Amino acid sequence: METVTEILREAAATAILPRFQSLADGDVSEKSPGEVVTIADREAEALITRRLRTVLDAPVVGEEATADNPALLTALREAPSVWLVDPLDGTANFIAGRPTYAVMAALVRHGETVAAWIVHPATGLSYQAERGSGAWRDGVRIQRAPASADPAELRGAAFTRFLPPSTRAYVEAARAQFADAGLGTKAAGVDYPQLAEGLIDFSLYQRTLPWDHAPGALLLTEAGGTAARPDATLYRPDDPGLGLLAAADPQSWHTVRDTLLPPP
Repeated sequence: METVTEILREAAATAILPRFQSLADGDVSEKSPGEVVTIADREAEALITRRLRTVLDAPVVGEEATADNPALLTALREAPSVWLVDPLDGTANFIAGRPTYAVMAALVRHGETVAAWIVHPATGLSYQAERGSGAWRDGVRIQRAPASADPAELRGAAFTRFLPPSTRAYVEAARAQFADAGLGTKAAGVDYPQLAEGLIDFSLYQRTLPWDHAPGALLLTEAGGTAARPDATLYRPDDPGLGLLAAADPQSWHTVRDTLLPPP
């Protein structure tokens, strides 16, 4: 577990932190409409990919490599073990000079996440989770306390950019029933640790790319929280479906779903 954390820290120190708030002309490009990538993303992923293969020789499904070759995603369904890598989660925040970004990795076996790592380069914090063994922040065990069953006492985030228009309108109208239901940090690698540590109580997503959610979902569930599709199916990174609600515990998960989302 510590070896992978150090790999992520090395990538941050080598490729990411030297460019924070100092990106040069030409360091940012558009990889698809509305999606940007930086030289830091690409260099960090190359370093992490190379180093992870020395830990376990398994396919590496990285965000940037998959953007160039979507067929890499088939490894999640076909290979017995797969590394997932998000070299710079929150790229838009990074470009804007905001510290809310993360470096993440996960190990998936037969479609289930069995280990996860999240590093916050701006603060130096690191998070680890191992399936069945718990979640930690810098070696300290994290245990998420249950949240209230009253929506008016719950604080969270609902990122609506990718929601269908009718669902987006419903969510926007329902926000007022919560103590707070903003847009979140726009970095899953920051939202999930906040949820696991009790800073927020829920987070709603529509698009569920595996490198974005496998690390944080395992961290949360190992801390005692819940991450499931709107139909209550537990999240798996090999499931390409849409929609994911993460919450402090099963009871608050149902409270948020029934309040924030339209009836099925």
